[in-house]
Amino acid sequence: MERSAQRIGRALVVVVDDRVAHGERDDTTGPLVTELLEEAGFIVDGTVTVHAENVAIRNALNTAVIGGADLVITVGGTGVSPRDVTPDATHGVLDRPIPGIEEALRSSGLAAGAVDAGISRGLAGVSGSTLVVNLAGSRAAVRDGMATLSALVPHVIEELAGRVQEN
Repeated sequence: MERSAQRIGRALVVVVDDRVAHGERDDTTGPLVTELLEEAGFIVDGTVTVHAENVAIRNALNTAVIGGADLVITVGGTGVSPRDVTPDATHGVLDRPIPGIEEALRSSGLAAGAVDAGISRGLAGVSGSTLVVNLAGSRAAVRDGMATLSALVPHVIEELAGRVQEN
């Protein structure tokens, strides 16, 4: 995402990774997402790491929505293995899906060679007035996903805040 002098809104990063949550390895994707969000003009409230469990993921998302975040980016848990439950948990939180963002992330991920992004079951949508986006867990998928979101996210947030005029 490009640098912006104007603050777009508040964001929270949710990393879904059992090994990071257990302290078995360091988180490398959360700091990357945070850096890219800050470069784009977001105030990042923090990074939350949760286990790959429906309830833990839903609780993190609901807390962000209730807390007034404009954007929540989840990282990881979007594939097809039995522990990849981020989309399932996210589905229960969303009020309205935004399939165009989901399709754009998968398409650009595959084109960029981030196979996990291309086969991701990740969702994007609105919960209350918060945009929630699931990204695949590799650094390549995060970089590509954030670049893809750069043109879309500010517009969605403006619409959710009622600051976009209809043509």
